Amino acid sequence: MMPDMEERIRSLTEHTYGTWKAQKDWKRPLYIKDAEGVYMYDENDRPILDFSSQLMCSNLGHKNKVIIEAIVKQAEKMPYIAPAFATEALLSATEALVSVMPKGLDKFFFSTAGTEANEGALMMVRQYMSPNYKIISRYHSYHGGTIAGLSFTGDPRRWYAERARFTVEGVRFAPDAYCYRCPFGLKYGECGIQCAEYVDYMIKEEGNVAAIIIEPVVGTNGRIVPPPEYLPRLRQICDENGVLLVCDEVMTGWYRTGPLFAIQHWDVMPDIMTTAKGCTNAYTPVGITITSKKIADFFEEETLIQGHTYAFHPLALSAIAPSISELQKLNATGLPQRVSKYLEKKLYELEDRHECIGDVRGLGHFWALEIVKNRKTKEQFNIKADKFRKPLMTDKIAGEAMKLGMYIVSWWDTLIVAPPLITTEEQVDEGIAVLDKALLVADQEVEHTDSAGSRTSAVFKK
Repeated sequence: MMPDMEERIRSLTEHTYGTWKAQKDWKRPLYIKDAEGVYMYDENDRPILDFSSQLMCSNLGHKNKVIIEAIVKQAEKMPYIAPAFATEALLSATEALVSVMPKGLDKFFFSTAGTEANEGALMMVRQYMSPNYKIISRYHSYHGGTIAGLSFTGDPRRWYAERARFTVEGVRFAPDAYCYRCPFGLKYGECGIQCAEYVDYMIKEEGNVAAIIIEPVVGTNGRIVPPPEYLPRLRQICDENGVLLVCDEVMTGWYRTGPLFAIQHWDVMPDIMTTAKGCTNAYTPVGITITSKKIADFFEEETLIQGHTYAFHPLALSAIAPSISELQKLNATGLPQRVSKYLEKKLYELEDRHECIGDVRGLGHFWALEIVKNRKTKEQFNIKADKFRKPLMTDKIAGEAMKLGMYIVSWWDTLIVAPPLITTEEQVDEGIAVLDKALLVADQEVEHTDSAGSRTSAVFKK
C-alpha cells in the first residue's frame, strides 16, 4: 500500500458519510484494490471470497468482460441523452426484457435504483387506485432508503425515519409468513395459512387499501421462504378485494433463487413488479418498474407523474441486454442449478455442527443462517431493536470471516449466504470452511436449556 494511503482514507472518512451507521464507526473502511470473478482483493492483494455478491446484486460476479465492453462502447458513443429520446441502448434493453419477462408484464419505467423502482410503483398504485391509498407491507421487509421506501419498510431503518417524521402516511404492516417464528404461534400444516388470512382481515377492516407490497422471498430481513399456499392465496385475496399486488424482486430477481424471478416458484402474477441489482449485475445503476396491461392502459389517458434527469439513462441501460444474455448462457450450463443444491447440502451440514445456527432456509443462491443463543427456545443473541444501537453477534461472525478471507453480509439476526451464480463447488467448500471457523465465535456463547428449564453454558463439540 502506498505510504500516503492511510492519510487519504482518513481524509475520505472526514469528508464523506458512511451509510447506515453512526459516523464514529466510519473511520477505516477496507480498501479494495480490485475484484474479479468471485474474489475481491484488498490493499495487500489478499484475495477475499465474496459470499454475498456484494449487496446481493453482482449475480455474475466481478469483471464480466461482455458487460464491461458494452458499457465502454456506450460511453464512447453516447454517455448521456435526455429521457425523452429513443436510443439504441433503450431499444436493446427493452427488447431484451420483453424476451424474458413473464407473460403479461411488459411495460417498463427505467430509473436508477430498486428504491426508485419501488417508489415509482407506489406512485402508480395511488394514481390508479385513487381514492384508495393505503399500502400493506410486512414487518420483515425492506423496500428502499428514500422517504417513501423507508415508509414501506418493516425493518429498524424505518424507525429512524419515523423519529425524524420523514415517512409517507397510509402504510400498514402485516405479519410475515415466517414459519420458524410464526407470529400466531401456529404450526405449518395446522395453521390454515393464517399469515395470509390475516391480510384479508386487515384489508376489510382498514378500508381504502390500494395495494400489498411484498418480497416473494424476504431479502435483507431473513430470506424467509413462504409456505407453498401463501402467495397463491395472497393473489386470491387481492383479487377478491380489488387490491393490487406489487412484488419487489429487486434482490430475488435474475435467477437468484433459481428461476428468473422468485414469484415464478408459485406461478403467481403480480400487477406490478420491481427489479434492479442483477439486471445489470450492479455494474450500472438501474431500477425497473414493470406493469401489467391494465396498469399500462390506465396511463394512456392519465398523466404519469414520474421522470428525472437520469431516467432511461443510456449508459446505465447499456448493461441490461448483455447481462441478460450472460445470465441465460450461464443458466444453460447447469452450473447454478448444480451448485445451489450443493450449497444447500453444505449449509445443512453446517447446521449440524454448530449450536448457534437456529434455522437454515432459502432457495437457489439465496440463504439465511439464523443465529440463536439457545436453539431449543430460539432465544436470540440480539433483538431487532439492537440494530444500529449495540454490537451484534452476527457482525462478530462476519468480522471473523473477513479476517479469514471471506466477505459475508450480516443483519441483526442472520448471515446472508448469497454467492455469485458463477460460484463453483470448490468455492462453496472454501466459504463453508471459513464459516466453520467463524461460527465458533457464537458457539462459545450459546446456552442450553436442560429438562428442568435451567440454562447452562454450551460445550461446543466438533
